[in-house]
Amino acid sequence: MTHFRLTALVLLSVLALAAAAPASEQRPRRQVVATDPEQAGPDFAVQGEYEGRIGETSWGAQVVALGGGRYDLVLYEGGLPGAGWTKGDPRKKAAGGTEGGAATFTADGWQISIEDGAMSVVNASDADEKLGKLRKTERKSDTLGAKPPEGALVLFDGTSAEHFKGGRLVDDRHLAVGCETHEAFGDHRLHIEFRTPFMPNARGQDRGNSGVYIHNRYECQVLDSFGLEGKDNECGGIYSIAEPAVNMCLPPLSWQTYDIDFTAARYENGRKVRNARVTIKHNGVVIHDNLELSKGTPGKDPEGPEPAGLYLQDHGNPVVFRNIWVVKK
Repeated sequence: MTHFRLTALVLLSVLALAAAAPASEQRPRRQVVATDPEQAGPDFAVQGEYEGRIGETSWGAQVVALGGGRYDLVLYEGGLPGAGWTKGDPRKKAAGGTEGGAATFTADGWQISIEDGAMSVVNASDADEKLGKLRKTERKSDTLGAKPPEGALVLFDGTSAEHFKGGRLVDDRHLAVGCETHEAFGDHRLHIEFRTPFMPNARGQDRGNSGVYIHNRYECQVLDSFGLEGKDNECGGIYSIAEPAVNMCLPPLSWQTYDIDFTAARYENGRKVRNARVTIKHNGVVIHDNLELSKGTPGKDPEGPEPAGLYLQDHGNPVVFRNIWVVKK
């Protein structure tokens, strides 16, 4: 009798705890990892960039999908990053979710709803007072699809991964992560295009992570940092050295570009006498201008006088690359 009573009490306690636990703990969210917009789900249709006017002022907006119909909203006074807004200009942030078929947010006296590709803004205390409307837009880098100039070494054109140690094709036309070039370079210009997956449930370094290692020694971070502030460990950052001048990261599943002009460090008698330097455009906007690289970054080769190649880091996420070419200087 005592044993039965104890067992029943334990069972009742477990059931009570389960009932009290939040739904997210009872049923973990399904981890979405989409590389095809057609399979990305309804959250993908809402997330993205919006442009328009609120009152007499131009505004840009970025909606970041967080999974399960939840979103972060960032509003930029003056326009989208790199298109009217620069780091340090005013911006507003809000969290929201899908409700009655529309995604809704409240931000600093504004009530915002998104439906059918349009973002409507009204006075939060008087819904009849319409303040403005922003419409969804799809920006593309002005160097997307750039053709290699005469004399360039084409490292990847979608037909073969032969220029890369460990190189392999994805979908018969994209280059997978986790490879490095057979060729080594000194000073050079590099064009590379990349696409991060749609991973709305993931956060931070677990969300579309890879890296473009310039000279196998200096990592320009690849990450789904859409809507974030733009740190040295986010997209466009030189890991542990410098954050981008502006976060030019586009939404996941967008093709993005890095255009990199690199000058290698100089050595005399085995001693470094001048640091490497780099200028980088992310989606056509300068995010590092003749930046001095005072050290190598972790994850690949140490600094040294020898020419070195290009390494594309594997961080366990299905990031892919295309249209890679280099011009030696």
